[in-house]
Amino acid sequence: MTTKSTTDIALTAHLLRRAGFGSDRAELERYAKRSYEDIVEDLLNPDRFEEPEDDVLARFYPHLHANIDNPAMWNGRWFYRMVNTDRPLEEKMTLFWHGVFATGWTKSEHTPTIVDHIQMLRENCLENFRTLLLGISRDPAMIFWLDNNENHGTAINENYGREILELFSMGIGNYSEDDIKSAARAFTGWTYEQPVPLYPYGQRSVQYRFRPDDHDYGEKTFLGQSGNFDGNDVIDIIAKQEATARFIGRHLYNFFVADEAQVPAWSIEPPGDQKAIDDLVRTWMDSDADIRAVLRTLFTSEWFKAARFQHVKSPTEFVAGVLKLSGEYKEPAPDLHKLEPTTIAMGQKLMDPPSVEGWHTGQEWIDGGTLTERVNYAVDTLNDPSKPGVKALIDRIRAASDLTTPEGLVDQVLDLVGPLEVEPATKEALVAHAETEGSLDWGSKEAVERSTARVVQMLTLVVSAREFQFA
Repeated sequence: MTTKSTTDIALTAHLLRRAGFGSDRAELERYAKRSYEDIVEDLLNPDRFEEPEDDVLARFYPHLHANIDNPAMWNGRWFYRMVNTDRPLEEKMTLFWHGVFATGWTKSEHTPTIVDHIQMLRENCLENFRTLLLGISRDPAMIFWLDNNENHGTAINENYGREILELFSMGIGNYSEDDIKSAARAFTGWTYEQPVPLYPYGQRSVQYRFRPDDHDYGEKTFLGQSGNFDGNDVIDIIAKQEATARFIGRHLYNFFVADEAQVPAWSIEPPGDQKAIDDLVRTWMDSDADIRAVLRTLFTSEWFKAARFQHVKSPTEFVAGVLKLSGEYKEPAPDLHKLEPTTIAMGQKLMDPPSVEGWHTGQEWIDGGTLTERVNYAVDTLNDPSKPGVKALIDRIRAASDLTTPEGLVDQVLDLVGPLEVEPATKEALVAHAETEGSLDWGSKEAVERSTARVVQMLTLVVSAREFQFA
């Protein structure tokens, strides 16, 4: 493939923060050698790249090999993938859909099922919306989570029929109670094979099952159309609705572009950027619900390129981004399972959202307690000059011998961790601190030790700044 013009480093970093989990400087510069459009196409087509080699983790964590009921270890594996993947958008979209189709471990306490649920999201995350909704509707974790195993042809349970409309596709105000009932009838008989007990027989996956004897084959009227509909028909009708395009488009904008109001307010609170939503809707309708096409419109738009640092990082995005900077977990390590309690302390437990509504995002991620957890984690993780990413940052600053002034130190650290844009007051405070010890000095062994410590200290100050909480 021919090499095209290079892409602006700051724009490339913005794209990698949103379409992935950030990058270290070396990775960022590799991406930026290519045109922006080529980078987007690689992100949208993960099959061009090998899957992360995470099978090796099973050698160190028998839980993974035996599918043992330990969500913390499986979440550690997910972080390992986030940090090491050459397919970052695939993992980021898996996280996105996990928030939209919020399905939790707590109700079933059956880890193999929720692990399979996440893998289903990963495999379908960039497919047509129909494929994704079909995967969700046949997913045992979701079926149990929203009681569709209790949805019978002779006695419907409306839970899944309601949520597929309210939270998974169209949003409040775009359907009637009769539509909910018809959707529920269409999904009768969609259930799963009852698994053997988790203990002591082992950790076995659960399989989807359609029970024709438990399905309602009568005529149904759904969103103005009538017929002998089943779940496939309902999904097809949903995918064609402009209301679906607007609802999912707003989710995509909130996740990838800039923080919006919370989902319950969307029926009364207009989007922050109506033109952006209209662009996404137009692509959705023109492409017949092709998620790749919608994301291509999003990532190549001028409104996306301009929306820098307008999205509060979720705990998962924050932790994964810090790990990318530190250079940790390029190889298996014994403490991956500790990443789950780390994000829990910040307000997010992967594979176990608080409700079917998912997590509240934006500024609701931040309060006095969670901010303290974030800052402490970033400082503790990056306060070690021997870590690969920190060492690489120090080496780059040391090599730039003409930029050893206090202001030069601040500028370099801000550039190498982002580039990160900060308010003038933040910049002034950082420079004032750096000026207390003057310029860096790499002339002797003792001076190198002092300058190394100063670079690390400045790094920890930068990641403690308010602006580092934004992507």
